Amino acid sequence: MTLTLDDIDFVKGNGLVPAIVQDAHTEQVLMLGYMNEEAFKKTLKSKLVTFYSRSRKTLWTKGETSQNTLKFVSVTVDCDADTLLVRAVPTGPTCHEGTTSCFGDKGPQGIGFLSYLETLIEARKTVDPESSYTAKLLQGPLRRAAQKVGEEGVETALAAVAETNEKLTSEAADLIYHTLVLLAAKDVKFSTVLNELKSRHSGP
Repeated sequence: MTLTLDDIDFVKGNGLVPAIVQDAHTEQVLMLGYMNEEAFKKTLKSKLVTFYSRSRKTLWTKGETSQNTLKFVSVTVDCDADTLLVRAVPTGPTCHEGTTSCFGDKGPQGIGFLSYLETLIEARKTVDPESSYTAKLLQGPLRRAAQKVGEEGVETALAAVAETNEKLTSEAADLIYHTLVLLAAKDVKFSTVLNELKSRHSGP
């Protein structure tokens, strides 16, 4: 269902609604801005997140001076119809202080870190393989990357039955990393794997 102006209560906030921006890939909260009807319409039309500046009394598109834009992906409204959640893809630091998020620069947390790691792995496809273990795996024979997943899977299983939880944690991290490398080598996005898992789940 596509969100329209009629779905949003602009009256409650005297013509403005808060718009929380979230990274569409990592789920990290990037910033909070305000939208009026014109900013909302321009965001949908231009596919670049646009806000209303309360201090300058005008519309402003994120990145119009810094070039660090927010590429619009989707928008939803909360249960009271007076706050927006905008999902976007940042093209650079979101905060004017140069950090990824206006709420600090710790980077994505939880499951979102896997998306961040996936991006780093993808970038290794074009670097000198002698300078990076990841690049060597990506640019080498596919069977080597696949073999590493097999090896790490066995080591993870053995650690679970014969080692400490610390060793199991370490081996599981190796397994997840090498699985991401193998997916990158096959040009399969981790989001595709997540969607497959979601399709198997009958809950909300």
